[in-house]
Amino acid sequence: MDMFLQTDNSSTFVDNMSLPIHRWFRYSAGFSAQWVEETILTYQSQLSKNNTIKVLDPFAGSGTTLLSCDKLGVKSYGYESHPLVYKIAERKLLWSTDADEFLEIANQVLMLAQNDHMKSDEYPNIVLKCYDEKNLAEIDRLKRALISYGDSFSPGYQLSWLAFVSMLRASSHAGTATWQYILPNKKKAKVLTAFDAFSRQVAMMYEDLKIYQESEAKPGSKLIKHDAREQSPIERNSIDLVVTSPPYANNYDYADATRLELSVLGEINSWGELQSKIRPGLVRSCTQMVSKQRKDTFHYLQDPLLQPMYNEILEVCTKLDLEKENHGGKKNYHTMIALYFLDLAKVWQHLRYVCKEGGTVCFVIGDSAPYGVYVPVDEWLGRLAVAAGFKEFYFEKTRDRNIKWKNRKHRVPLKEGRLWIRG
Repeated sequence: MDMFLQTDNSSTFVDNMSLPIHRWFRYSAGFSAQWVEETILTYQSQLSKNNTIKVLDPFAGSGTTLLSCDKLGVKSYGYESHPLVYKIAERKLLWSTDADEFLEIANQVLMLAQNDHMKSDEYPNIVLKCYDEKNLAEIDRLKRALISYGDSFSPGYQLSWLAFVSMLRASSHAGTATWQYILPNKKKAKVLTAFDAFSRQVAMMYEDLKIYQESEAKPGSKLIKHDAREQSPIERNSIDLVVTSPPYANNYDYADATRLELSVLGEINSWGELQSKIRPGLVRSCTQMVSKQRKDTFHYLQDPLLQPMYNEILEVCTKLDLEKENHGGKKNYHTMIALYFLDLAKVWQHLRYVCKEGGTVCFVIGDSAPYGVYVPVDEWLGRLAVAAGFKEFYFEKTRDRNIKWKNRKHRVPLKEGRLWIRG
């Protein structure tokens, strides 16, 4: 049993990199598409044959749940508030696009780029550090070709844009850290030229379009650019099943993980612009997002939404506030934890609004121990769900965490798994 728990990949994105469409963009946050399909099929098997269900993923990410629903012919909705990740998922859902149309447009874009001999535009330092002169010139030409291409609203063009974004890492000599953070000083041994990387990406996407279109998949997912902490844009009492993985309370910066792509596209010009342009719509799960709120941390804890575990979260945040003085970075984990659970409490309120009575919610989550102070994420999220009006919860552990990293900062046992909510 322990071996199973340590090797179960259902709560990670890793296996998706061998699946058509899912593999178009490697997203470090996510979970197994095959597990999603199994969960939906199991849920359907418990209903009468004539029942149709609607699925929601309030943290849609790069579209794992929505693509799985399409594959099974199940109606689904997804919310995503990260502007770049939303665009990536939106384009992955264009899998019913005519493959030959896509290939023709992508080839035209490549030809335009190959015939472009203009001087490269200026880019932020992070981009200059990640590409040699030749590859940056090719990337710039591809980008300019996409901008100058006439029919920018066609599905074939949108997929060509995704091919460009998806090949930016393959054509960079910079290494990538565990969570997709770019490391300009870490050199990769093998780097493709930008034109070659684009061609390979296009070929792979063309093949995947054919595979999906020859299957029994049916396009039926609706992706909405929406912050899950705000009032839902879909009908009340309309969702049967929620399958998602919210941000973990582990200081992962979803904005910084996409900094290279955002910088190449010209969406941001500095690290600071992540704070003003990208982070405001995201759940506050990293300390970089909460520095301005640190003085009001204990005021936030008094919000009625946190009443279900007020005493415990007050104790944890107090410990973290004191513990930060023993560390050079003095990270405001106490503020992050307070605002993370306040954000998730709001999410539960809105999920209760859209979920049917008797429906099921599954959150793929992991617990946390910043500065070695344990945070029982599964227990607290479960209590917040019940306080929002759901009936019961239980946690299904899938694997142990914090057991293999040689540079781990503490030895607090951590776990990952599925929080199931009923009612």
